[in-house]
Amino acid sequence: MSQRIPDPVPATDESPDLAGDAYRTLLEMIQLGRLSRDEPLQERSLAATLGISRTPLREAMSRLIGGGFAVRTPRGQLMVREPTLRQYLEILQMRSLLEGEAAASAATRMDPDTARSVIAQVQAHLASRNTDKEANHRIDNLVHDSIALASGNQLMAQAIHDLRIKARTYDQNGAPGRFEPGVAEHVTILQAVLDRDPEAARSAMRQHLENARAGLVARHTSL
Repeated sequence: MSQRIPDPVPATDESPDLAGDAYRTLLEMIQLGRLSRDEPLQERSLAATLGISRTPLREAMSRLIGGGFAVRTPRGQLMVREPTLRQYLEILQMRSLLEGEAAASAATRMDPDTARSVIAQVQAHLASRNTDKEANHRIDNLVHDSIALASGNQLMAQAIHDLRIKARTYDQNGAPGRFEPGVAEHVTILQAVLDRDPEAARSAMRQHLENARAGLVARHTSL
């Protein structure tokens, strides 16, 4: 199983656990589209939803702004930050560079039993044909976070984690038609890692992200 990527911004002494937990929960809500890009983030309702006071919530929101996941409008409203198409393509380019190297490094470092476990879970997900957004995100996180952490470079793993969240603020609804190809590509990447083949792992990861980019461009130009 993958480990949790630690927070990039340390919490204050006042409420480290509440603020940290709120921050991680808000990030998950952004990824799943539960926090819409089109509606302001309301302190009162979010505090009630998370069951915390406004003090740790405000700290968590400050972390969202600092991480580039949210932005204040000229009217003072806090909104989920939506990348432009150009920014999203730049994110994918950066992900390709970083995650390609992470996959190559993981191919020399990941524990074989871990690789086999992740492959088994991905194959089970593919066989289930469960296209539920939460299930897809869980598997996607498992694959990409496991590989990033196995690279042995914590700074790179954190950068990959942050870029993936930012990408999902653009494409919250996912990519229709990418379920089976995307999951199959995950298996290909992981098999290269298990085979201890850095070049194949790097190539498979970059091809996976190029396919995602091509699908996005195709959908955008057809609108």
